[in-house]
Amino acid sequence: MTENNFKSGYVSVVGRPNVGKSTLLNAIIGEKISAISSKPQTTRQNITFIHTDDDSQIIFLDTPGIQRPKNKLGEFMLTESKESIDEADVITYIVDTSKKIGKAERSIIDILKEYKGGVPIILLINKVDTIKKDEVLEIISMYANEGIFNEIVPISAMKNDGVDIYIETLKKYLKPGPMYYPDDMITDKNERFIVAEIIREKGLRYLNEEVPHGLAISIEKFKKREGKNIYDIEANIYVERDSHKGILIGKGGSMLKRIGSEAREDAERLLDAKVNLQIWVKVEKNWRERDNLVKRFGYDK
Repeated sequence: MTENNFKSGYVSVVGRPNVGKSTLLNAIIGEKISAISSKPQTTRQNITFIHTDDDSQIIFLDTPGIQRPKNKLGEFMLTESKESIDEADVITYIVDTSKKIGKAERSIIDILKEYKGGVPIILLINKVDTIKKDEVLEIISMYANEGIFNEIVPISAMKNDGVDIYIETLKKYLKPGPMYYPDDMITDKNERFIVAEIIREKGLRYLNEEVPHGLAISIEKFKKREGKNIYDIEANIYVERDSHKGILIGKGGSMLKRIGSEAREDAERLLDAKVNLQIWVKVEKNWRERDNLVKRFGYDK
């Protein structure tokens, strides 16, 4: 194969919260890098996923869900999403199987209309395994009427169905280009970041509605023992209220134990090593409103 046949480019993946962006990208890469949860604000900053095969390298930018910001963290997240769109060679917009275009979808479509004609836009309709075929066709027709999509592809990210068709569709719109990253690299984030995301994902999964938005993870120690395949990792989970601290720790420490145990198993898979994981819970009141703390917890340019 000559180098001229090799294609590469950046693909911004946008959508409102909870439509399956991170599930899709983890399925493409085959690793759990981005926190997956049914809670909004799961992805808080752009995360790069790198998919390399024989004839292409596709660099996906997983963006925070686009929504109106309520605090400093929200402002950071919206800026991240918009910057990702500006950098993209192709935009992928993911929706679910809702039969109407809601307010959140409408505001994203309005943003995407500014890019029409300049950047190819591919629409993915996710979760099609949950509805009948004629309903899928209705939804395709509804979005086709918007007149801004170059392609519309139905998929089920959870079942990895239609994902290969999406990849081949993307390649049609990528230009010949270099391999930007080594072919075995799957993300530009380091292992420390991914372990923090793993811990946060467990908290998002098991805690009730009000607590997860205020979770921040700080990795205080990340060290491999000399001469041994063991990592010692210490992490702080920050919450915004004392009452949330109690919920997170749980009765007799049961909730924290559950989060820690599952996070450790995922971290061991990631690092291919034994992991000694220690987690503490701390309170930083209203940290999402405080610029210095938003930056300290890594949500910074």
